[in-house]
Amino acid sequence: MLEEAGEVLENMLKASCLPLGFIVFLPAVLLLVAPPLPAADAAHEFTVYRMQQYDLQGQPYGAWTRAPGLPPGPGFPHGLLTSPSFASPHLTSRSAFLLPEAPAYAGQDALSFGTRNAVLNTEARTIDADVLSRRCVLMRLLDFSYERYQRALRQSAGAVVIILPRAMAAVPQDVIRQFMEIEPEMLAMETIVPVYFAVEDDALLSIYEQTQAASASQGSASAAEVLLHTATANGFQMVTSGVQSKAVSDWLITSVEGRLTGLGGEDLPTIVIVAHYDAFGVAPWLSHGADSNGSGISVLLELTRLFSRLYTYKRTHAAYNLLFFASGGGKFNYQGTKRWLEDNLDHTDSSLLQDNVAFVLCLDTLGRGDSLHLHVSKPPREGTLQHSFLRELETVAAHQFPEVRFSMVHKKINLAEDILAWEHERFAIRRLPAFTLSHLESHRDGQRSSIMDVRSRVDSKSLTRNTRLIAEALTRVIYNLTEKGTPPDMPVFTEQMQIQQEQLDSVMDWLTTQPRAAQLVGKDGPLLSTLEHYLSHYLKEVRPHHVKADKRDPEFVFYDQLKQVMNAYRVKPAIFDLLLAVCIGAYLGMAYTAVQHFDLLYKTVQRLLKAKTQ
Repeated sequence: MLEEAGEVLENMLKASCLPLGFIVFLPAVLLLVAPPLPAADAAHEFTVYRMQQYDLQGQPYGAWTRAPGLPPGPGFPHGLLTSPSFASPHLTSRSAFLLPEAPAYAGQDALSFGTRNAVLNTEARTIDADVLSRRCVLMRLLDFSYERYQRALRQSAGAVVIILPRAMAAVPQDVIRQFMEIEPEMLAMETIVPVYFAVEDDALLSIYEQTQAASASQGSASAAEVLLHTATANGFQMVTSGVQSKAVSDWLITSVEGRLTGLGGEDLPTIVIVAHYDAFGVAPWLSHGADSNGSGISVLLELTRLFSRLYTYKRTHAAYNLLFFASGGGKFNYQGTKRWLEDNLDHTDSSLLQDNVAFVLCLDTLGRGDSLHLHVSKPPREGTLQHSFLRELETVAAHQFPEVRFSMVHKKINLAEDILAWEHERFAIRRLPAFTLSHLESHRDGQRSSIMDVRSRVDSKSLTRNTRLIAEALTRVIYNLTEKGTPPDMPVFTEQMQIQQEQLDSVMDWLTTQPRAAQLVGKDGPLLSTLEHYLSHYLKEVRPHHVKADKRDPEFVFYDQLKQVMNAYRVKPAIFDLLLAVCIGAYLGMAYTAVQHFDLLYKTVQRLLKAKTQ
């Protein structure tokens, strides 16, 4: 009977070779004959902009990365908050979208700081996820808050991508004001986390919503459901490639000057009219600076047009030299103005600035509101032309524009601070009488350095009215109209000499269609060439003035890699690969165990048969 059982078992083992082989080797055969799995496809490609970073005269500003083992830069994290008007160097970030990066700037005797990492390869999460460590955190502007931003930094996120809406004009004003208040704090905070900005589109919004849904489901489900969902859900891997950003050693800051020469003797008084053209915000590529300071440049250009017409005719050719200066580097402590003054006062024997300067009028943020403030470092004395201009501003505002609340704001220059409050302080330091006109009462207002300062924030009627007020007051001073008995309510610029709102609007549109961060405005670029061409049409002796940082002791250093491309790849999470490997291992283990058991049973029967025959 045992022999019969042995024969039956032997036949079974021989018959089972095929199904056992089929079970063991079928997966391998399928892997060999099946077409290869496609590589992970990029779900979308975005332009990303890094958050700004720079050092100014030895002080680091912006989002920066401290080298391991080095102490924080002197006075950076908190010192910047004392001067928010300048707390906005450069931002840097990366993602599968084009994100603006923070500007980078380095100064005298300074270490290089900033988020200058150029490579990112990490999984996407929204701020609602429980775990953010080493993840690329996506946040929409409408959901952004400083507390959430700090949470991502505290958890050592791999990167932060802030998604901005396409139509900034549609963003609620309270959201814009909140972000403007946060920008200086973002730049002042010490962080090693790269921060990026991206402008949303349909694909990016879809990626955000899918990532948000995955994050939300993890918070409300059971552990088993979370594990299953995590293993089966699709995720997104955010990837950038590139090199670490490096300093641009030969970058120039360019300013443009031109003049209208007065009629009369050689020693005529000179009135200088100044506005800086560059913009500043948490990300250089998103800094369009509509109000600050596109409005100031627009007013300056309109004044050149008006007074060039007046100076064309002998009857209206005044006995004042008018010197117009469109300065560069205004958002970097007015570097263009600083070097222009040094060259004209210290390095030449013939300059209008060395002669009889009546006063310097700086134009800054003039495109909104019903207020107008004359900022001075020292109140003008009675009997001076500065005092006359102050009185004419008050008179014109009261009689021709009663809706405007005009006032003088006195603030002494604080030499202990590294950053000047207003541009007129550059002139006041060199003992030139100067003041700044602005609708802002404080230099600390966040509107002066924000990526939220877009075209829609400039009111055309307010800009036109402020231009008329300034032009009327200047004309009454230059032609001494009050002493000649001209009524204060009689406008000078009427009919053919009217202020042209269409002209101001076209200039504003042109300025705000391009980012004007100082590190993006090249000396041969379209912005400066167009500006120089415009001034040449109305002024004489128009010429550029270039500023280059000293190689041994630089006052400013800019960095590259401010705009990059980020790819979002649709991928399975890492736990999916782990679970798949476990399943395959279990399957192979079971197959191996089954084979071993059959083999052992076969050998046992063979031994019994052999023992019986013996």
